[in-house]
Amino acid sequence: MPSYTVQKVQSEQALKDAHHVRTAVFVNEQKVPAELEIDEFEQDCDHFVVYEGIQPVAAGRLRPVSPSVGKVERICVLPSHRGKGLGEQVMKTIEEEARAQGLKTLVLHAQEQVIGFYENLGYELASAERFEEAGIMHVKMKKEL
Repeated sequence: MPSYTVQKVQSEQALKDAHHVRTAVFVNEQKVPAELEIDEFEQDCDHFVVYEGIQPVAAGRLRPVSPSVGKVERICVLPSHRGKGLGEQVMKTIEEEARAQGLKTLVLHAQEQVIGFYENLGYELASAERFEEAGIMHVKMKKEL
């Protein structure tokens, strides 16, 4: 059985690992333009990577948007590692970090096809309105911590 570890990014290499997973999922698989994937908020975020051994296989980030609210962004798992609970591990780690930072609410923009994933983690629709980001339909969701 493979062993997975979730790490908060503390080095340039770990950030490259996070970007590697994000590029594989969002740019290569979902066809999000590369210039939209790596954005102006990179330095404002806490980044997280899931490793199988030394291989990065999932990633996500947390961006504070106010003293009490954080935005969960860029949650992704390589296709070869989906269905193993890694997205949930990333989310639980991000929620722990958010609590440690004193954040009270988390918000996110969920792609329509993964609304159920976030609902299973306790997130609720913040609005029934659907909107497009990078050519993909999304909804706003939130969770009180």
